[in-house]
Formats: sequence, C-alpha cells, structure tokens
Amino acid sequence: MTNILIKNIKGLAGILETNQGPLRGAELSELNCLADAFLAIEDGKISMYGPMTELAGVVDWNNLEVIDAEGKYVLPAFCDSHTHIVFAKTREDEFVDRIKGLSYEEIGKKGGGILNSARKLADMTEADLVADAMKRLELIKALGTGAVEIKSGYGLCVAAELKMLRVIKTLKSKSDLTIKATFLGAHAFPAEYNENQDAYVDLIINEMLPVIVEENLADYIDVFCERNYFTPTQLDRILAAGVAAGLKPKIHVNQFSILGGVGIGVKHGAVSVDHLEELDDNDIKELSGSQTIATALPSCSFFLSIPYTPVLQLLENNVAVALATDYNPGSTPSGNMQFVNSLACVKMRLTPSQAINATTINGAFAMELSEELGSITVGKKANIIITKEIPSLDYIPYSFGENIVEQTLLF
Repeated sequence: MTNILIKNIKGLAGILETNQGPLRGAELSELNCLADAFLAIEDGKISMYGPMTELAGVVDWNNLEVIDAEGKYVLPAFCDSHTHIVFAKTREDEFVDRIKGLSYEEIGKKGGGILNSARKLADMTEADLVADAMKRLELIKALGTGAVEIKSGYGLCVAAELKMLRVIKTLKSKSDLTIKATFLGAHAFPAEYNENQDAYVDLIINEMLPVIVEENLADYIDVFCERNYFTPTQLDRILAAGVAAGLKPKIHVNQFSILGGVGIGVKHGAVSVDHLEELDDNDIKELSGSQTIATALPSCSFFLSIPYTPVLQLLENNVAVALATDYNPGSTPSGNMQFVNSLACVKMRLTPSQAINATTINGAFAMELSEELGSITVGKKANIIITKEIPSLDYIPYSFGENIVEQTLLF
C-alpha cells in the first residue's frame, strides 16, 4: 500500500490524543485543530501529524504519494450511525401527500410509510438491492461519510428481513465504507398481524433471530417503540431476546410520543437511543446516568416538520450526543452529513465545533468504532475528508447545500 503525506494543511481538525469515551457536556465544544499542518499515512493508518515546521527529517519520502492541501482542511470522515440505506424504491408520492396536509402517521395508517417500502422490497432481488445501495454509498462517500450503520426493517417477514441483512453483509465486503448492520424486524407490524401483534413478536424472536445469529448477519437489534407501532412491553421483550442472542440494542424512541422506551433501552445497555424529538425530565435523567448515546436526526425533523431533538438540554445534563442522517425513502431521503451539521447549527443551536464532533467521534462511539475511526489519532484508520479551499471550519455548516468535500480517503 502506498504511503501518503498530506502537507500544507490549512487546518487539521478533530485531533484527539486519547480516546476515553464519547464527548459530553462542554467537551463537545472542544474541536482541536492544528494550523499549517501535515498528516502522514502508512498502511492505511495515521502514523504521524504535526506542524509543517517539524516535517523536515521525520518522513521517509520513498514510495510516498504527496497531497498538497494548501488552503484546505483535513478532518475525520463522518460517521453516520443511523440509516436505512437499503430500500427498494423512493416514496416521493408520499412527499406530495404531506404537502397536501397528511401527517407521516396518517400516511402510515392508510398503507403508506414503512409498509409501502416493505411491499416494494419483497419483489426485488438481492443483486438489485446491492446495486442500488452501492450507488447510495458512493454518493454519501462523496459527501464525506466514511462509516455507516444500515438497518433492515423493510422486510417484515422472515425471508425479506434475512434478504435485507444478507444484502448489508454483501455491502460490507464490496464497499470501502465501514459498515455496521442492525436487525430492525420490529419496524412496523405487517397487516396480517394487526389483530395479533404478539404473534409477530414471536416470529421475530423465534424464527428471525436464530438465523441472524447463525449467519452472523447483524451487530445490533432495533425496535421502533412508538404509538401505533411497538409498545414498551414489546420493546422490552424483543431487546431481552436480542441481548440474549448477543446483539446490542440501538433503538428508535420518542419520535412522536413519550412512552418510556428510553429507560427500557438504557436498562438493556443500548449503545444508542435515536430520534428523541420528544423528551421529558425522566428520559433525560435516565440518559444522564448512563453510557447510552443520544442520537439526534435533524434531517428527519426538517423533512417531516416535527420538533428538533433538544440537544442543548441533553448536553447541559452531561448526555453524550451524536448526530446522524436517518437516510431512508420516507422521512429522510438524504444521506448528507454536511446538511446534518448545518441543521444542527441553525435549528438546534449547536456550534460548528459541537456539530462536527457529534458527526465524527461521537458518531463513531454510537457504532462502537471509536477505536479505529472518528478522530485524528495516531494508529487509527486514516478515513479522512480533504475539503476544498474554504475560509474556515465554520464554513462547513454555514454553506448549506454546497459540497465542501474535495476528497474522501477511506482505508
């Protein structure tokens, strides 16, 4: 593998000497940046960095590719810890329904939403799903994403859920992005189980989970705990079964209502609880005393015109906060982490430094990838973004709609 030296970097951002845990409270504001810097990469890993004045004599120039980053910033590639990037078809017809006044929940009740995606996915082959998802992965890579979590959940039967997870497993081998897989069979109830929902929970636990474990198809288990979807009791039961099978929880909670799912997730050691557009003091208390990361999805709030997660309140209570896209065909048809940074600043009042940390190192922690990704740290993978020539790091969220990424290097 060719070694790489990036020189004349205007600002090398996201430097972490130690990797103790996700950034909390005031720590999230600390985005360490070294001006006029170099970064050396050996065998795909960060081997050295420092000021340009110290470069002479410390780099072996043999078999070396040199990148001149004058006027440009280098920072860790984004870590998108919540997506549904494997899906069959887009759902712009529902977008029009929402413009005409129907809510996301109303569209779901009339057969749209998740059930719509499940019907479309049932007819697609694994090969076609892989080909479509690879295009999306290349798109988000061009926008600066280097690691991504991908959920199932548009299958909603044994064969289709397993098909989705096998597709994700194939993507892991074909893509140069780092990918984590999440089993989300508990995304919605198929119509045939509306009158006997617990029978579908039985199907998840007794028929889906054993095959998933046997074929090593998932890293995490997820449940959509929400009114008209899965109850806290069902959430508790599914998470218990998933943990017993060796899958850690990453769950959807509090998107539209507060049902107590946050505490159940924390009880089962959830890596993250995601959405959290609705929160109460008890939820915040549960999170503040836990290792669970609160993952906000501002693009979803933007697209559905629902409240934004109160991240400042979470930070005030020492909760670790990450930001992700929720890329999916229904409620967030975008995997643009740069736009997530912009929304976090404009709508959630995070500073650019806080937003960048929440989309890099804290996103890596939300996928248990912090030992190899998410910061400029010697020994970590050199999955990095080289920006175009920009005036400052603050320009990244400021210039919403512009792709500031010149190159995403992944190893």
